[in-house]
Amino acid sequence: MNRDESLAINLCSKWLVLFLIFITIVIVSFVFYLVVPALAQNNNRIISLADLIKEGSQHLGSLSAPVTIIDFSDFQCYLCARYVKNTEPKINETYIQTGKANLVFKHLPNRGTDSMGAAIAAQCTNDQGMFWQFDNLLYKNQGPIDSGWVSKDNLKKFASKIGGLDIQKFNSCFDGQKYKSLVERDIALGASFGFQDTPNFIIVNSDGYNAEIIKGAQPFAAFKALVDKKL
Repeated sequence: MNRDESLAINLCSKWLVLFLIFITIVIVSFVFYLVVPALAQNNNRIISLADLIKEGSQHLGSLSAPVTIIDFSDFQCYLCARYVKNTEPKINETYIQTGKANLVFKHLPNRGTDSMGAAIAAQCTNDQGMFWQFDNLLYKNQGPIDSGWVSKDNLKKFASKIGGLDIQKFNSCFDGQKYKSLVERDIALGASFGFQDTPNFIIVNSDGYNAEIIKGAQPFAAFKALVDKKL
C-alpha cells in the first residue's frame, strides 16, 4: 500500500467516525426532546377528578371510579357529534355505569364564533344539573358552523326544551356570561396540551397521574385499550 492509499483510508475512517458521532447526536437529541418530555408528561400529575369538579367541570360517573376520561370538545364540531353518537354511549355503558371511569367535559370552542356562546350556555345548564341533557340536545340538532343554529336566541330555545330547567335562572346566567372565564380556563388548559382541533381526550388516573392522550373521534376500541390498561 502506497502513501496516498494509506492517507485516503485514514481520511475515510475519520469521516466515518464523524458520521457515526453525528448520527448518535441526532438519536440522543430525538430521545431527549421528544421521548423524555412525553414520558414526563405521562407521569406527572395533570389534574385530579376532585380538582376538576371543584373548578366547575361537569362529570358523569362515580366519584370513586379509578379512571377519568376528560373530553375537550366544541358543540359546533361535527367530529365531536360523531363521537357522542357512536362512541360515548359505549363508553358510558362499559365504564361509566359500571363505576370504572368518570367522564368529564372541558370546553374547547374553536370551531366558530358562535361556539363560545354555546359553551357558556351549556355551563349555565350545569348550574341546575342538566348539562348532559343540553349536551345531547345540541349535538342531536347540530347544524353547519356559524349558520345561526346556536345563536343566542336559539340557545335559549334549546334550554327551554329541557324539562325541569328554570329558564329564568338560565337566561340570567347566560345573558350575564357568568361562565365565560371558566370556558377561557378550559381553553387555556387545552392549549397547554397543544390541542387545536376537537375532539381531544385525556385518559388519566383519578388522582391525576399517568395521563395519556387520544386525538380525534376515535372508535371505542381506542378508548377501551387505554382504559383497560389503567384498570
